[in-house]
Amino acid sequence: MKTHYQALFLDIDGTILRRDHSIEDSTKSAVKQAQAKGIEVFLATGRPLHEIDDIAEELNINSLIGYNGAYARYEEKTLVDEPISASVIDHYLEIAKANNHEMILYTDKLNLLTSVSNPFVQNFVDFFNLKSFQPYENKFRKDILGITLMNVKPNEPILYELKNEDIYFSQVNVSGLEHCYDVIRENVNKGFAIKAILDKLNISSENAIAFGDGMNDKQMLQYVGESFAMGNATPELFQYAKHRTTSVEDSGIYNGLKQLGIVE
Repeated sequence: MKTHYQALFLDIDGTILRRDHSIEDSTKSAVKQAQAKGIEVFLATGRPLHEIDDIAEELNINSLIGYNGAYARYEEKTLVDEPISASVIDHYLEIAKANNHEMILYTDKLNLLTSVSNPFVQNFVDFFNLKSFQPYENKFRKDILGITLMNVKPNEPILYELKNEDIYFSQVNVSGLEHCYDVIRENVNKGFAIKAILDKLNISSENAIAFGDGMNDKQMLQYVGESFAMGNATPELFQYAKHRTTSVEDSGIYNGLKQLGIVE
């Protein structure tokens, strides 16, 4: 059966990857069936792209959105490349230092840490199995595509707000890492990257589907025609999705695509 859907965008952590970092067979099958129907499948993650090659390879996906929408690649062509302003980086480093927070700052090739020994940083690196990292150096300040704040209390992200920068903070939706917050720009996010990709491919947003579980997926779910919040999603996310599917541990992607008649 032919489908009018042409693009599928999938978050990774909590959407494709289960807590133990494995991918359900039902998810692999769902992706394969979607691809067989001519649907272009994209990974759309907060992670740096240099850390997701193994996942992309396992699912045979060649098109990627990383850094919460700051960088996107369709096959081998870069479509989005939007570093964070260097003045924002300087401000964040200052605030983090004053409040004993830590950060991981991502370029298109590197994970840069404000501390390599801090236990909060170590837990984050271990959970996400980051393969390459080094201490942050000022020479990278104009190349930063994404930031995760660490050791931050729920009332502290406000410390980072800047009058001229429209930024919000998405709590990492992982048990034990609730003290971590992704820095999301309102004008550069997964929805922004999806628009750039769909415009380039001449695909209507109505013919696109997305699945996510965290507040960094908000704009992505709002932009596409069919959007699914995972059963394990941050509760605040449900209002931004058209549908709610089962959890990542219970065939969430497969069950969502089955609702649309894409998988059997």
